[in-house]
Amino acid sequence: MKHIIKESDLNKAKSWSKSVYLDDDLLLTEHINEAPMPTEPRRMNFILIGLCTQGEVMYQLDTHKQVIKPGDILIVSDRHVVDSYQHSKDMKGLCMMMSVNFFHEIIKHVSDVSSLFLFSRQHPVMSLEPKEIETFKEYFQVIKQKIGDHNNHFRKDLVKTLLLAMFYDLSNIIYRVQNDDLPKARSEIIFTRFINLVEKNYKTERRVGWYSQQLDITPKYLAETVKAASRRTPIEWINDYIILELRVLLKNSTKSIKEITEELNFPNQSFLGKFFKEHVGMTPSQFRKS
Repeated sequence: MKHIIKESDLNKAKSWSKSVYLDDDLLLTEHINEAPMPTEPRRMNFILIGLCTQGEVMYQLDTHKQVIKPGDILIVSDRHVVDSYQHSKDMKGLCMMMSVNFFHEIIKHVSDVSSLFLFSRQHPVMSLEPKEIETFKEYFQVIKQKIGDHNNHFRKDLVKTLLLAMFYDLSNIIYRVQNDDLPKARSEIIFTRFINLVEKNYKTERRVGWYSQQLDITPKYLAETVKAASRRTPIEWINDYIILELRVLLKNSTKSIKEITEELNFPNQSFLGKFFKEHVGMTPSQFRKS
């Protein structure tokens, strides 16, 4: 009998004891061993970064068995399916969970970081060196402290800045592992080049055919390769970048919807409104007021 794969829920994790969180965007816990874990497959809809400090963790990621030991860091991106989770009785670890929008908001203008993080989609577990373990622990504690500082007017901005600094250090680890690893598969190379193109051109180019042309492959092959490497279609990736940019412009700028329509090369405001409501569930005006 097949299981219905349910979505994981970052909001439910907020009810865990001994965890701290920032709105609906970020949660930290040092007691992941005490958290209730699902017994059926779950499709991730947030980013998870964890460090095992003691014991052992076993789970399946997209049907592939993963074993986490002390000193290992795991990075699980959205859309992956986690199943068969279990851990040893003495397991301890640090865990960060963040919404996909929050993650992309932080790394939005840092293509080197986002490109390196793509590597973790195919290599979710990496062994850290002693100095790298201490660095991650330090980031964890200072971010946790800032989340708890409710009197700080710049609390969220501080946390985002600290996370970006941590992402740079994590990317340096990924860079080290990447260089020590076997040569990349062709699918990974194409996927990375595709994402780099999207980051630079999503405001003006939304056709999958245009991207396949730049990569000198057919649209069908691009679609199959991107889907295999990321569990998303090319158009989903393109749309995600557009929606993120729309969210940022609507919330963090005083530009009119007409100006945003022109900046992102939509045919007209009506088209932008329908596109935004389809993906976010409300109109641009409603989102700006929310």
